[in-house]
Amino acid sequence: LITDRNSPQPVTVPTFDVPYFRYIDDEGTEGEEEWSSSRSLSSIEEDSSTDSVVSDRYVVVSGTPEKILEHLLSDLTLDEEQDTLVDDFLLTYPVFMSTSDLCQALLGPTYCTKRHRGKEDRKEALERKQKLLHLVSQWMSLCKDFLREDEHVKLFMKTLYRYVLDDLYEHPALEKDVGELQKLYQLHRRHKALFHQLSLKENGLQSRSTQRETKEVLCQVYITMDSYLSMRVHAGVVAQELVQAVAERMDVPDGELVLVAVAYPGGRLLLQPQDRVFSSSLRSVGRLHICRKDLGEVLNPFTDNSELQQRTARMLSLNTWDVAVALTDFDLTIFDSMHEQELVYFTFNRHVTSNHTTALELLLQRCNEVQLWVMTEVLLCPTLCKRVQLIKKFIKIAAHCKAQRNLNCFFAIIMGLNAAAVSRLAQTWEKIPGKFKKLFSELETVTDPSLNHKAYRDSFKKMKAPKIPFLPLLLKDITFIHEGNKTFHDNLVNFEKLHMIAEMARLIRQCQKDPMGLDLIPLLTTYVDYLHIIDNQQTLFELSHRLEPRA
Repeated sequence: LITDRNSPQPVTVPTFDVPYFRYIDDEGTEGEEEWSSSRSLSSIEEDSSTDSVVSDRYVVVSGTPEKILEHLLSDLTLDEEQDTLVDDFLLTYPVFMSTSDLCQALLGPTYCTKRHRGKEDRKEALERKQKLLHLVSQWMSLCKDFLREDEHVKLFMKTLYRYVLDDLYEHPALEKDVGELQKLYQLHRRHKALFHQLSLKENGLQSRSTQRETKEVLCQVYITMDSYLSMRVHAGVVAQELVQAVAERMDVPDGELVLVAVAYPGGRLLLQPQDRVFSSSLRSVGRLHICRKDLGEVLNPFTDNSELQQRTARMLSLNTWDVAVALTDFDLTIFDSMHEQELVYFTFNRHVTSNHTTALELLLQRCNEVQLWVMTEVLLCPTLCKRVQLIKKFIKIAAHCKAQRNLNCFFAIIMGLNAAAVSRLAQTWEKIPGKFKKLFSELETVTDPSLNHKAYRDSFKKMKAPKIPFLPLLLKDITFIHEGNKTFHDNLVNFEKLHMIAEMARLIRQCQKDPMGLDLIPLLTTYVDYLHIIDNQQTLFELSHRLEPRA
């Protein structure tokens, strides 16, 4: 039981700082809630002399979802600036309640009670309705991409719109709010109409929405059993487009190639030219393989030495800054489309709502692929002197990615060079000039995991937005918060935990603040869009031992 700060009974004090909001007590009866201005130990120590100044500031510690929402609406202001508590709630509500439950809870206190009578009651009712509409507007603005196809939200918007229209006669002041709500409602109706209009095409295939058509995905097309081309393609790509892209990249006539989907061990499906590669959930129809029409491999990276020579020469001819710019632009395109709530869905609802984490998963996939690409390029370089030049290139590219504030790609390159299959090449590393070894050592310090990655955190904090964080570490931090703190205490939501998670999610928003102007070279953009990667660790070690056999 939580008691008033003036009560003689003791008050539980949090052990770390969180913003000051009211403490919600769900044990009391309706209208008899008791409040506590519990504050963190550090805050009390810092300004105990000014206690009277902050006596009316509070901390939300826990409460039922409905009680937190009720309190949030009662304290909501109608100005443009969004309250931190509101932001915390809207970012993290999927952790403790479904969207359907939230829709019901929003309508409940305002439109499922008897109409108020009397001047004072009408004034309070109007204010409550305005606050509700203001909160809904903020919710739609923050989460619109995730709510676009939610049937519960569509019904909620339709119901709310009808209720507010009915209220206009009694509350003319709602006219402006109705206009804003109408815009939101029409967006949902327009999107629904567009979906039905485009539901079937002439060829009888089911269509996706316009938004999905324009989405980009990373497609892995295997050219051997151990290596693939990582390709950035639009979500509606068909088999013929992939075959043409691979043929151009591998310098093979596209008429000689076919695309095969391996859906299960031993099972192959020959895709026809106009077959779509991705399902409505943006998952491929199976593991994709490009083969010759006789189902033979297109390229064997172990025997085609002429291809290896051309590959190395092509990489060595590229300007390192331009390569870093192309890599950063690739990542920024995905990162700018990422919603901060994706971190929440990935941590708590990943298997239920995987379509809500598309951009985040692409960036994680890209980080892994860049690491494998670095290893592949080095280990497929047949001559010692060129291998040394190649490692020097990657060190410089890593430094440029750091300068361009792309820490996700920077980490990937450093991890690729530090991978066991590459780092064991003693003869190669001995030939690296001293200044490059020094630069590499300085870059490695940023990736040092000691003291909870202090070097990285300090370096990243000093960087201005826009910047791309190292996302695996960000997810590790959120997972640590999640596993180290209970979501519920006695059926009450632990809002301290949710505030910490919301703070992590807001980091994405802060990193996306300003656009980054990059001068791109089309040739390099094409190059980084199609990375040839060996993803089999045993194969990579075999290549490493061929280059420098164990003594």
